[in-house]
Amino acid sequence: MLRQPKVGAAQTSPTLPTPAQGVRFTTPIVETPGIVVLASWIWRLTRFLVALPFRFPVLVATVTVSFAAWWWLGWPGLAGLWATAAVTSLVWWRTWPDSYRTWVTLRMLAWWRHVFVYRRHWQPVLVISGLAESYQERRYLPRIRRVTCDTWADRVRVSLVAGTAPADFEHRVTELAHGFAAPSCRVIANGPRDITLEFPRHDTLAEPIDAFPMTHYVELDALPVGRREDGSPWLLKLHGTHVLVVGVTGAGKGSVIWSAVRAMLPALADGTAQVWAIDPKRMELAYGRDLFAQHADDGESAVALLERAVADMQERAQRYAGKQRSHVPTTDDPFVVVLLDEVAFLTAYHPDRDVRRRAENAIATLTSQGRSVGFAVLAALQDPRKEVMNLRNLFPDKVALRLDEASQVDMVLGEGARERGAEAHLIDPTFPGVAYVRLEGSPAPVRVRAAYVSDDDITAMTEVYGAGSSSDGEAS
Repeated sequence: MLRQPKVGAAQTSPTLPTPAQGVRFTTPIVETPGIVVLASWIWRLTRFLVALPFRFPVLVATVTVSFAAWWWLGWPGLAGLWATAAVTSLVWWRTWPDSYRTWVTLRMLAWWRHVFVYRRHWQPVLVISGLAESYQERRYLPRIRRVTCDTWADRVRVSLVAGTAPADFEHRVTELAHGFAAPSCRVIANGPRDITLEFPRHDTLAEPIDAFPMTHYVELDALPVGRREDGSPWLLKLHGTHVLVVGVTGAGKGSVIWSAVRAMLPALADGTAQVWAIDPKRMELAYGRDLFAQHADDGESAVALLERAVADMQERAQRYAGKQRSHVPTTDDPFVVVLLDEVAFLTAYHPDRDVRRRAENAIATLTSQGRSVGFAVLAALQDPRKEVMNLRNLFPDKVALRLDEASQVDMVLGEGARERGAEAHLIDPTFPGVAYVRLEGSPAPVRVRAAYVSDDDITAMTEVYGAGSSSDGEAS
C-alpha cells in the first residue's frame, strides 16, 4: 500500500551525483569495426605503392629492372646486369671524374638534406610560420614530394593541401629561409597545388664581379650587366622598356649604369644606338663623356636635352604612324637611351620651379610614349618617396639596390615585393651592386649583382669606342 506524502511536507526530486561527491563521468568508448580499420590500412598501402614510382623513380626503376632480369634470365642474368652497371659506373668515373663526383655528391647531399633538414623540421617550421594550423593534424600539412640539389641551392617540391595557395608561401619566404637556415627563399609555382621552394645553401653573390669583357656583339634587349643568384647572367633589357635604379649612396648605382653602357659599346660604335647623358653631380658620368652622343650637367641644359629627346621621339612616332608598330635600330633611327644619373635633382631639388615642371613633363612623355619608337629612359635615384619622384609607375622594370627603410622596398618594386623575399633594406653595405630586380609582368623579385666597372675600365672603353677613336679598334 502506497503512502501519501503529508500535506505541507517538503517534496524533493531525485538529483544526479556530482563530481564533488566522488563520482567519475567518462565518455562512452565506441570501437571502430575491424573491417573499417582493415580497409583504412589497405587504402594507405595502395596509395603508398601507387605514389612510390613518383617519389622514388630511380629506386623503383632499379628494383623493377633487376626483378625482370632475374625473372627472365635467372641469377646469371641479374649478375650480368649488375656487372654492366658497375662497369658503366667505373668508365664514367675514370673518363669524367669531376662529373661523376658531382653527380654522386649531389645525390647523397639531396638524400641527407631531405631526411635530416627538411623532413625533420618541416612541420615545426610551417606551424610557427603560420602555414599549418597545429602539430596534431598531419593530414592537413603540405607534403614534401622531392628534394633535389645542385651546386648552389636546394629545391624542395611541395604538394599543397586544399585551401592553401602558392601566394601563402610567397608571403612567408622570410620565415621559411630563417627556419631552414638559408640566406633566402624563392617560391616557384608549378601549378595551383604544386610549388617548388628554392633555398640557396650559401650566398653566391658575396664576391665582387669584374667588368665583363668588351665585345663586338650586342643585344639591346639582353645586355649582360652582372650575375643572378643562381649563377646565370643578369641580362638587362633596355630596348622596349624603361629602367629605374634606386639605392642609397654607395649602393652600386654606378655599377649598373656603367655595366649597361659597357654592354652597349658595339652599338654605340656602329651608330645604331646612342646615349644621351644627364649628370647633375658632374662626377659619375663625366669620366666617360666621350662615349655619349649628348651630355648635360646643369638644370637648364638637362631640361633642354630632355625636351630635344621628346621632340625627336614625337617626330619619329609621326613618321612611323600607320607604317610600323615597333622600332628596329638603324643608323638613321638609332636606339636612344636617355641616361639620368640623379633624376631627383630635376624633379624635386632644383630651385627653379619651372625647370622642375618642364623636366617632369618631359620624363613623363618619354616614359609613356617612347618604348615603341626606340627611346628608353635609364634613371638612377636615391630617395624613392613620392614627393621626390612621382613617376615610378612609368618605369616597367625596377632595380632596388640597398635601401634605407623596409617601406621603401615596396615603393620601388611594387606592393608585396618585400613579402616575396626582396629584402633590399637588409643588403650588406659591403656588397655594393647587390640588388633585387622586378621585371614587367613578373611579380617575383630576383636577386642579382652588377659587375664593377672601374675607372681603368672606363678609360679603356673611351679609348676604344669614344669620340675620335677608331670604330674598328680591337676590343680588349
